Amino acid sequence: MYFITSLKEIQDLNPFVIIGCGGGGEKFSNFEGVEAVGFIDDDIEKQGQEFCNNVISRDLTEVLQKTNAKSVAIMLPIGAEGTALKYAVEAIDNGKNVVTSFRSLPISQNESIIKFADAKGVILKEISPRLDVIRKIFGTAPPMCTEILPKLDYKPKTPIVFVGGTSQECGKRTTTRLLGKAALERGLNAVVISTDEMGFEQPVDMNFRAGSLSVMDVASAVIGSIKYMEEQKNPDIIFIEGQSSLTERGNPHPRGLSASILIGATPNATIVCHRPNHPYREPRGIEFEVKAIEALEPTKVVGLSLNLRNVSDKNELNNYESKYGLPAVDVKNGGASRLLDVIIDYIGDL
Repeated sequence: MYFITSLKEIQDLNPFVIIGCGGGGEKFSNFEGVEAVGFIDDDIEKQGQEFCNNVISRDLTEVLQKTNAKSVAIMLPIGAEGTALKYAVEAIDNGKNVVTSFRSLPISQNESIIKFADAKGVILKEISPRLDVIRKIFGTAPPMCTEILPKLDYKPKTPIVFVGGTSQECGKRTTTRLLGKAALERGLNAVVISTDEMGFEQPVDMNFRAGSLSVMDVASAVIGSIKYMEEQKNPDIIFIEGQSSLTERGNPHPRGLSASILIGATPNATIVCHRPNHPYREPRGIEFEVKAIEALEPTKVVGLSLNLRNVSDKNELNNYESKYGLPAVDVKNGGASRLLDVIIDYIGDL
């Protein structure tokens, strides 16, 4: 009953003061027929700047008193629900209607704010995440938006190595772990972050199932893990296990997950794993994966880790090294140490 179902419902609440001078605020002000008479943002650097033909202010009550606004639109990002509720209460207290986009904090779960709006005789509406559409298509859907983590903007102080691959089950977890082990044996203070709930084998400093999160939250989870481990261990190097592949055929669903982990890792160097003659996956291949990784993130693929479980000719390493111009190793047979040399040399060059 609180969902916006048409643009006319928004237009009928004109004019608006809009909270949030980012993508959400701009989108809302660009709706056809929407009249914005003021903008509010908590960011001091934005205040006083022009935004969508208005000057950004800091004091909502002051702007409401100076304008003919009938409503307040709260367009803040995930992670700012507390701030959004504060502004909603302030707007209602001033007798103004409220349109929200809380996503992970739906109005229906805020009985107190519903009662407050009813007592003040104002309209309280939210822009739906339209999970009803997904439910109509599939017969099931999450009860609410699953994106809940705040967006992080953090630049790691430690060299980061991402371990990707051409498919699922190609050796990413093993390669990440053995690189960490090789680094520890060299006396480096290494951290290994596994993004799989099966990442129990040592060495591992942290493991979580990235696939359990909304893809929109995965990058933040990885960035947050890096920041946390830097604060806890002050490492010399961090290895991050990827999931699936950016290019694998046959099973496209985890490819977004793979991209999100890579983006969150912001790696200095990357290793690509590959399993020749994979019995139940359809890798597109090393060349495709290397191009995709380096196009998505400003990183460099510096070596290959080959899973030779389905290979009888052990000279395959030389063939791959010659074909792709990259060091190719079998990490299960001493190759992790060579791969670590390549990584250290490359990071040193940076």
